[in-house]
Amino acid sequence: MSQTPRTEQQSDGTDSAAAEALRAAEQRLQQAQLASDVAELDRLIDDRLVFTGPDGRHYTKQDDLEIHRSGRQSMTRVEEEDLKVLVAGDTGVTWFLGTLEGVMNGERFHARVRYTRTWVRNGGEWRLIAGHVSPAGA
Repeated sequence: MSQTPRTEQQSDGTDSAAAEALRAAEQRLQQAQLASDVAELDRLIDDRLVFTGPDGRHYTKQDDLEIHRSGRQSMTRVEEEDLKVLVAGDTGVTWFLGTLEGVMNGERFHARVRYTRTWVRNGGEWRLIAGHVSPAGA
């Protein structure tokens, strides 16, 4: 008899400790983006990160850190509307829906987006290993 893989999110919708820790990591990431906190981003992002941007191109951890470090991107608003979390063993996924505002390469932006982020847990710490962002519309 095959069994469905057990996730850390319980069937009644309440989060386990692992899902709560992942939710907290996601929210720390959002705050680090808003503050361009390169040290915190460095802690939260795995060295193997592959991020697919809204332009369809792939970006690395170093790309992300550099755009914050250089000031080419600065966010003035990261507003979460919805956040879903799923944990299966040492892998987690977060689905963010929200609004971003700021400046990118000297141009102001305002966008409602969806992020899908894949996380890995190592030594009890969640680190972002893959992500994708796309427009969410109004």
